Amino acid sequence: MAKVTCIGLGPGDPDLMSVRAHRLLTSARIVAYFRKPGREGQARRMVEGLIPAGAEEWPMEYPVTTEIPVQDPGYNAALAPFYDHWAARLRSADADVVVLCEGDPFLYGSFMHLQSRLPAGMVGVVPGIPGMVGCWHATGQPVTWGDDVLTVLPATLPEAELARRVADTDALVVMKIGRNLAKLRRVLAAAGRLPEAWLVEHGTMPAERVRLLAEVGEEAPYFSIAIIHGKGRRP
Repeated sequence: MAKVTCIGLGPGDPDLMSVRAHRLLTSARIVAYFRKPGREGQARRMVEGLIPAGAEEWPMEYPVTTEIPVQDPGYNAALAPFYDHWAARLRSADADVVVLCEGDPFLYGSFMHLQSRLPAGMVGVVPGIPGMVGCWHATGQPVTWGDDVLTVLPATLPEAELARRVADTDALVVMKIGRNLAKLRRVLAAAGRLPEAWLVEHGTMPAERVRLLAEVGEEAPYFSIAIIHGKGRRP
């Protein structure tokens, strides 16, 4: 049985990939990665020039290309057959497969939906630096001090749930923003925290952009993370 190994690529800069991930990638015979239809895919873009000549590439194209609430029945209806199909194809591979994942595979990564469909002995995972870590370093400020509580939220949550959790934390990271930016802005403004919020787009990548969230328009790229820094105990 071939082995399937998902490698965390880190936040975007190839120099932040682990040595193990680099070694597996540069010796791979089959490389699989997620992408939107017709797009190169962010993970594939991150490893440009590192895939061995002659390696097979398996682009796994999502049937859903926008962030919708997971409570929507259409979400599972569209994605479950997609993951079933690719899990079956990975099981039938005639050589080991390396699957690419931005950030860390176990932090909002798509690969976990394939892992749950594959035999345990077939799967390996290589950790990666999460994208949010690269983003808060891009702000040049520590994200937590002393006993600060850090909360990580997906912006796809209902507005009332976002508001409840924002009100109950010191430091904050919000992911999956995209078209949910206006909702997030309303929540932060109502909590009185909008002036201290930052938006980092494409953290550690060539197109990196760091701005106060209040200065951003109505929509943000998918690869955007909002950050509020804690202000806790300091010696």
